[in-house]
Amino acid sequence: NIYKENNNIDLFCSNAGIACDDDINATPSHWEKVWKINMAQHTHAARKCIPKMIKKKSGWFLITASAAGLLSQIGSATYSTTKHAAVGFAEWLSITYGNLGVGVSVLCPQGVNTPMTKNMKNGGVAGIDGMLEADEVAKITLNDLQIGKFLITPHKSVRKYQKFKAENPEKWIVEMRKLNDKFGSLNK
Repeated sequence: NIYKENNNIDLFCSNAGIACDDDINATPSHWEKVWKINMAQHTHAARKCIPKMIKKKSGWFLITASAAGLLSQIGSATYSTTKHAAVGFAEWLSITYGNLGVGVSVLCPQGVNTPMTKNMKNGGVAGIDGMLEADEVAKITLNDLQIGKFLITPHKSVRKYQKFKAENPEKWIVEMRKLNDKFGSLNK
């Protein structure tokens, strides 16, 4: 437990993820594995951190989700679904604890050069708007945290896609189907 070594945490970064090509045939054990890593770990960390932050009336809880949590993920039902859940959990935390001195943000990048993306040619569909380096994402995130942003999207195109999706979900689905035809694992 981190609180055994530190009395206070100013910023807790809840950042873990696993991405796998999968579809409707993903087994229950596969779903459980991805759920535990991509979503449940945020709840465990929040359970430890948030009460202490409330008590001190300070602290920030950052959940790393993904642009897939706002939009979708071609080729992975489990990644898309669990990242949507992580975004929803971050929203709930902010709504519930934001007036009690606890800051909450959710980080939703697209393609980032990390070990998770190193075997994907040009970052796969996530790299469609270019890949960012992890230090670039960190710098953007710290800047956005300093001004109290809830939704942090290092790739500017994500907000544009999010707006398009909200304004015309049917057209959004049609466009995503085109990406699926190009990048989806069922089409390889």
